[in-house]
Amino acid sequence: MIKSSNEKSKSPMKMEEDRPTKPKPPMATVPPEVRSEKPLLDDKHVTEGKGDLAKPAAPVFMEGFDKQKTIDLLYWRNVKQSGAVFGSVLLLLFSLTQFSVVSVGAYLALAALSASISFRIYKSVLQAVQKTDEGHPFKSYLEVEISLSQDQIGNYADKALLYANTCMKELRRLFLVQDLIDSLKFAVLMWLLTYVGALFNGLTLLILAVVSMFSMPIVYEKHQAQIDQYVGLIRTQVNSVVGKIQAKIPGAKRKEE
Repeated sequence: MIKSSNEKSKSPMKMEEDRPTKPKPPMATVPPEVRSEKPLLDDKHVTEGKGDLAKPAAPVFMEGFDKQKTIDLLYWRNVKQSGAVFGSVLLLLFSLTQFSVVSVGAYLALAALSASISFRIYKSVLQAVQKTDEGHPFKSYLEVEISLSQDQIGNYADKALLYANTCMKELRRLFLVQDLIDSLKFAVLMWLLTYVGALFNGLTLLILAVVSMFSMPIVYEKHQAQIDQYVGLIRTQVNSVVGKIQAKIPGAKRKEE
């Protein structure tokens, strides 16, 4: 009797052990490095999305202006584009030397209007002859967004205010002789500008500046080693002269940074 009861008690356990178990679905093993990097990537995408939403969209006509394109323009990466801009600016400046600003502006407006009106009439006649309805020839340009948002105006105003405040603080520092050497350098610069002003007017200086902007970068790129060598020699000489002046003038020594 005891043996039969023991067999009865063991039989349910055997039945449970012999019962086939359902195979568990395989778990994808993720390395700990991937687990730690995944939230960072998500956060990055989230922050990038927030940044894009917070940044005001620029008008279409200003999307092409950036620092890299300006550098490419000055370094003549695209010869046709740089030549067109350089020639147009020089033509405008030379025109201002011969005519007044009002005359130059009026002539430019008349030239632009003549070209646009002629093209408009030509396309209208062509559509009437071909019996097509292509619409206004300048429709794509008329739909371009050229207005500035309040955020963009505020951004530009903040930058202009920062530059104005920096300039006023620097002029106050120079004119009130906070640093004697800097004030003397500024005085020498103003003295040299009196001779420059006697030889050239503002438009001539502007023309020279434009020519230098489009010529000096390419010259420096081709002869960088020689130019750096001569500039280093000049800078050494100037620093030695300034050091001697600081040693002789009382109160002219700079505070060690």
